[in-house]
Amino acid sequence: MNLHEYQAKALFSEYGIAVPPGKPAFSVREALAVAAELGGDEWVVKAQIHAGGRGKAGGVRKAHGQDALEAAVDALIGSRLVTHQTGPQGQPVDRMLIEQPCPVARELYLACLVDRRHERVAFIASSEGGMDIEEVAARSPEKMMRLLIDPVVGLQAYQCRRVAFAFGLDAKQAAALTKIMFGVYRLFVARDLSLVEINPLAVTQTGELVALDAKINIDENALYRQKATEDLRDPSQEDAKDHKARQFGLNYIALDGDIACMVNGAGLAMATMDLIKLHGGRPANFLDVGGGTTTDKVAEAFKLILSDANVKVILVNIFGGIVRCDLIAEGIVSAIREVGISIPVVVRLEGTNVERGRALLAESGLHIIAAEGLTEAAQTAVAQAQTA
Repeated sequence: MNLHEYQAKALFSEYGIAVPPGKPAFSVREALAVAAELGGDEWVVKAQIHAGGRGKAGGVRKAHGQDALEAAVDALIGSRLVTHQTGPQGQPVDRMLIEQPCPVARELYLACLVDRRHERVAFIASSEGGMDIEEVAARSPEKMMRLLIDPVVGLQAYQCRRVAFAFGLDAKQAAALTKIMFGVYRLFVARDLSLVEINPLAVTQTGELVALDAKINIDENALYRQKATEDLRDPSQEDAKDHKARQFGLNYIALDGDIACMVNGAGLAMATMDLIKLHGGRPANFLDVGGGTTTDKVAEAFKLILSDANVKVILVNIFGGIVRCDLIAEGIVSAIREVGISIPVVVRLEGTNVERGRALLAESGLHIIAAEGLTEAAQTAVAQAQTA
């Protein structure tokens, strides 16, 4: 789960990380009110989307005077901003961040993330921050500094001093950087984050260190204990199907094929997709309904699948371990009748009470094609899609 910049900066402030004065605005009127509250006659207008590259795409603008501010907000809000991270469809802009400008002398880079290879939280730092940080990492990887944090003792002051020395900071700035890094680490651990990125971390013309930008990603596996953070989710920045699937506890990823898959278990779902590809078909999605699936979840899964106009066939592959196959079969029959499916449905059941489950499908009177093995099910689904 991602946060908007203004949400991330609010969390930064809670943990003692300096940010420029600013507030979000959801309309031109609110933007003018925020500007009046901030004071001055120049402001920075930032489109709030879950993607990087806003500056190069025109999503970050300076406005001198209220007329320029109004024009900048009016041009951005309600638009779709296309960056190198959004793809050609862009992301909707329905809110802005209005900030006071900050006179920048240098731009640094600082991030905290999970290093899976070393099984540690790590800090990444570079003396060359800003919009081209990806190019710096690719062109000059030696300029990217990595610090691994021991999970027992946590971040240490000497590690912060190493970064400050690499940045060429003076003693006062080194102390400020240490405060920022400890704030980032506390935030990272306390809020179950997977990424904190400050790019740029600015050294102002007066020598202060300020987080000009803020990016936070949250580990969704921990949202059950981060309810306040979960409330910050912005569904408008997510794929509509993904958002609906999440509401019903479904793991769904849309693909570009025409054979929809409904499977219980991520590993089984991957194997199902592999077999479809092996036999010449193209999966339309990854859809894991979970081990303890119910009739309601199956019905919602069918609705989600049918919202894709490219789907020609549905392949249901269920292993009845946690739940019995006869209960799954009842759910499939009930869901098909509720949703009203007109395309072929291939069903493969295996596990507890499988014979009873297959009998229920056969007795339903619905156009359900039963398959005993996964290979048979995949071959049947591919054949149905090719003749559809």
